[in-house]
Amino acid sequence: MPQVSELVRYPVKGCAGNPVSDIDLTWAGLRHDRRFMVTDGNGVFRTQRGSPSLATVRPELDHGGERLTLRAEGFEPLHLNVATEPPRRDVTLHGVNYRGIDQGDAVAEWFSEVLGTNSRLVCVPPEHDRITDGLTAGSSAYADSCPLLLLSESTLEELNTRLAAGGEPGLPMDRFRPNIVISGWQCPHTEDLARRVTIGETELGYAKLAKRCGVTRVDQRTGVKAGPEPIRTLAEYRTSSTRTGVFLGSKFAVLRPGKLSLGDEVVDDAWGESEL
Repeated sequence: MPQVSELVRYPVKGCAGNPVSDIDLTWAGLRHDRRFMVTDGNGVFRTQRGSPSLATVRPELDHGGERLTLRAEGFEPLHLNVATEPPRRDVTLHGVNYRGIDQGDAVAEWFSEVLGTNSRLVCVPPEHDRITDGLTAGSSAYADSCPLLLLSESTLEELNTRLAAGGEPGLPMDRFRPNIVISGWQCPHTEDLARRVTIGETELGYAKLAKRCGVTRVDQRTGVKAGPEPIRTLAEYRTSSTRTGVFLGSKFAVLRPGKLSLGDEVVDDAWGESEL
């Protein structure tokens, strides 16, 4: 029986995730997922593509989302009372302009020291109203695009089998930063074909394939980017004739919010054809 084997929320875009046993799913994804974003001094978002050491920052957010704790090895933890009232400032994510609530100089100095470059932290304002693209439109906070990334264990197993055949070590699931991991889908890439999925109280609609970038080359424990894998191996079997890049996992929008828990049964309500 297909079921949820992992649930991971990423409170700060680009930073380490928080594995959870249960969580509320909102219209914008897992509650508080990518609610915060690190930017440069001009408001342009930072990512592991250019700042791989973001992976070493471990955020912890209290249940109400009012207090954020940031930890990184070699640095004093920073405890932040989340600001929701200050004036908004312009921020840019993948060339699109949004607004963010700046979280102040103390956390800006902390991130600047950890990353070794001028940085600030912003929070999604309550009036944030973003429409995401794909086959099923949705909403998200500061995620790259759609609110949820699904990846099955069998899909990763297929990749790791191919890596092993080429003499390369296998990769852990966290290298691909999914929100929901599914076990029990025996065929790799079943997430590419599912068009409507019911999980627990929730319902999800397929949006598009997840295009993979250099972040998959970053060790999520050390924050070090090295080597061509897994991009090189994915290029051998996960490319599209109509889109550039390589693909692994699929992105979904929220059709019905509710509670998600580890072990929830995954029911496929509609199927489609692969975009590859």
